[in-house]
Amino acid sequence: MVRVRFAPSPTGALHIGGVRTALYNYLFARHHGGKMLLRIEDTDSARFVEGAEEYIIEALQWCGIEIDEGVGVGGPHAPYRQSERRELYLKFALQLIETDWAYYAFDTAEELGAIRGEREAAGGAFAYNHEVRETLKTSLNMSADEVQRRIESGEQYVIRFKMPVGEQIVMQDMVRGEVVVDSSTLDDKVLYKSVDALPTYHLANIVDDHLMEITHVIRGEEWLPSLPLHFMLYKAFGWERPEFAHLPLILKPDGKGKLSKRDGDRLGFAVFPLEWIPKEGDTARGFREDGYLPEAFINMLALLGWSPGGDKEVMSMQEMIESFSIERIGKSGSRYDPDKARWFNGEYIRHTSNDDLVPHLQHELETRGLKAPYEMISQVCGLVKERCTLLTDFWAQSHYYFVTPTQYDEKVVAKFYKGDNPAHLAKIGEILASCQTFDEPTTEAAVKSWIAENSLPMGQVMNTLRLSIVGGSGGASIFAITEVLGKEETLKRINNALEKLPKA
Repeated sequence: MVRVRFAPSPTGALHIGGVRTALYNYLFARHHGGKMLLRIEDTDSARFVEGAEEYIIEALQWCGIEIDEGVGVGGPHAPYRQSERRELYLKFALQLIETDWAYYAFDTAEELGAIRGEREAAGGAFAYNHEVRETLKTSLNMSADEVQRRIESGEQYVIRFKMPVGEQIVMQDMVRGEVVVDSSTLDDKVLYKSVDALPTYHLANIVDDHLMEITHVIRGEEWLPSLPLHFMLYKAFGWERPEFAHLPLILKPDGKGKLSKRDGDRLGFAVFPLEWIPKEGDTARGFREDGYLPEAFINMLALLGWSPGGDKEVMSMQEMIESFSIERIGKSGSRYDPDKARWFNGEYIRHTSNDDLVPHLQHELETRGLKAPYEMISQVCGLVKERCTLLTDFWAQSHYYFVTPTQYDEKVVAKFYKGDNPAHLAKIGEILASCQTFDEPTTEAAVKSWIAENSLPMGQVMNTLRLSIVGGSGGASIFAITEVLGKEETLKRINNALEKLPKA
């Protein structure tokens, strides 16, 4: 069975690049009838941010990315937080020492800093690798008794991987094809630190993927430089490797480089799925709070790097699951286009049922202390959704349904509320008052027949009516609006305009 994992670190808000990684893992797992795991990699206590784990879980839920096993769900490989698994990693680090794939290093940070400084002063660079490891304070040049004495005395140490010399590491990546690296160019990475009794990412990641039976590792390209070490760790342990796929970056909309929060702040859009309000630092805007439907957000995100083939762009989650394949992910980065993101959202809004849109507009009313019948809100959603790109547009496009105008657009007043138009408006009030059925077809036919019979300028008269109803020149069909408002409210608004607006 295909088993994939999303393994974020709780160091802050989840960037849309991370969401896309989770999404591709989810689509791949569902396409193959497999399982999706959520593992929290929180071994770096210095970078831990309170609330980040909860944010990650809520963001995945909002996106519709379902977790089969892991944090918040449980499963046979619990616990799924690395901090709760800390006691098992040392055993594996020691196993590597016993098989001569790793060694103890007792150098202090100050000692290494001094060596690095000397190398740089001489015009060189320092790397902790095969060239220096036997000349430094390592178990490679100490007796077993001395190593044991240092450990028992409480001296701090790290365990480093012993990278082989002169080996061609040949790796297959599902996105990038064959990758070859000479092991002699690699340094000896730290796997375990005694100071906090915690593994580094490299060891914990490999051990957990093995124990949790992960078959495919789908992650961002920033981890590609770590792939040779991870390949060699699997070799050192004698474990079967999962298949690897390294995803391309999501790029800035106006240039090269990875999309960042700074770009969003600069250009006015979100780069996180949900709003992030840290205890310290700046609040970051979210796609949800900016008015995006999760289905639109996910659809847009899926196509930033993956192509299903053909011209179809708007796709449901199920359609994406059925079409998804790693082979159709590109190698190069994809530029994020905020206009395209809004286009996707507008498409989804237009194809969302009125009833499903009601809660969003209802929330806008509640924040303003307003109430309206459910059926009215549903009707309004149907009338204005064609004009909305974001959910946050709904109030601007519909406020006149719920609030009687008390002020009128001066430019519209100057253009239309003049001459005989006030008198025509009063007459329209009488015609509407006489309508026994107050639906759009009836009222429209009655008013337009009267205008035509009297050879009046249709645009002038109709815009005067619109001014009295909405306070300006915007909105849906005026008779669709009056049908929703009802006869009493419509006549009230006409009379208000006749009383408040000055006669030209």
